[in-house]
Amino acid sequence: MSLSAAVRHLRDYVAIPSVNPMGRTDIDPRWVGEERYAEHVHQQLRRLGVDSMVIGRDGRRSVVGQVRAARDAETLLVASHLDTVPVDNMVIDPFDPSIKDDRLYGRGSCDTKAGLAALMAALERVLARGTLARHLVIVGEADEETSDSIGVSDVLAHLEGSRIDWSIATEPTGLRIVNAHKGTAMVRLEAHGRACHSSDPSRGKNAIVGLARAVLAIEALGVQLASHVHEGLGQATVSIGLIGGGQAPNIVPDRAWLALDRRTLPGDTRASITREVEGALASAGIGDVEIADLRMGKEPLFLEPEHAAFQACRRALERCGCDGGPASVAFGTDAGLFARAGIPSLVLGPGSIDRAHTDAEYVEIDQLERMVGVYEQLLEGA
Repeated sequence: MSLSAAVRHLRDYVAIPSVNPMGRTDIDPRWVGEERYAEHVHQQLRRLGVDSMVIGRDGRRSVVGQVRAARDAETLLVASHLDTVPVDNMVIDPFDPSIKDDRLYGRGSCDTKAGLAALMAALERVLARGTLARHLVIVGEADEETSDSIGVSDVLAHLEGSRIDWSIATEPTGLRIVNAHKGTAMVRLEAHGRACHSSDPSRGKNAIVGLARAVLAIEALGVQLASHVHEGLGQATVSIGLIGGGQAPNIVPDRAWLALDRRTLPGDTRASITREVEGALASAGIGDVEIADLRMGKEPLFLEPEHAAFQACRRALERCGCDGGPASVAFGTDAGLFARAGIPSLVLGPGSIDRAHTDAEYVEIDQLERMVGVYEQLLEGA
């Protein structure tokens, strides 16, 4: 069977394990880290005559390539994260890419190795024709699948001082231009009590009861957030996702905790979220529950459809027979981090987010090939 360049690249990428350990220590070390994948892409770029460098440390490596057009032009950065989620309970071989029913299966095939494979195939064609009309920065970043996104930090430090006019993050969007998504923050609350034997609870102070009051306060905060609305993203939200505490049924617990997910909008900061959570607790008269940890994750993203970057993507998609309208998604991406750094950013890529992280992850080959055409249009100046 004759395979296109994009399919060949994608098969090669899927066959290279690049699992993000996400804090776990029980994953086969042969599968962990982005270094082998970054080195593979680095060598591909070098063979094309593209300046390339592998950056980062401790196995969490990223790759950055830069190629300039023959004439003065704007600079486009395309970022595809190298890491994948773990492979527990997959019903296919995660690292042995297979093709069936016009789909390519394997971990990372959709999220997001297809995006980079399409870009590489398009770049090969455009360089061979000598028609590159935009300067291009190719980024494969580590650690997108956690809130730390250390790869983006490494990339931005490496590119400090470089002019980047706009960027695309190659998450699976079904070939729609995602110009809006919310960001994320995780807050851990801890309740403090006093332990005693449960035969006489009055001698202690039940931390779980205190935490239960905090749950109601956070639920009330969620109602208040209905008025915290962004025109393009909707309202901010809060959801309690984890809760725990206590040692045994016959011990009054001296400690309990919960973790909540706060979906953020432009303007939300660590300080503002701290104020709103502490205010909700204070309004409920709760003094024995405190913020133990607050981690800002993915940044929110919003780019006006009138922006030149959006319009370029719209033209490229429409020339390839695709919908060029705006879309928003519920998940966060590294595009928000590039936008925070002052780079107007969008999200665009082949495949469906519904197939990402699944036990039989795949990408539609038709979408992969269409994305090659879209990149060709963009690289040639659409």
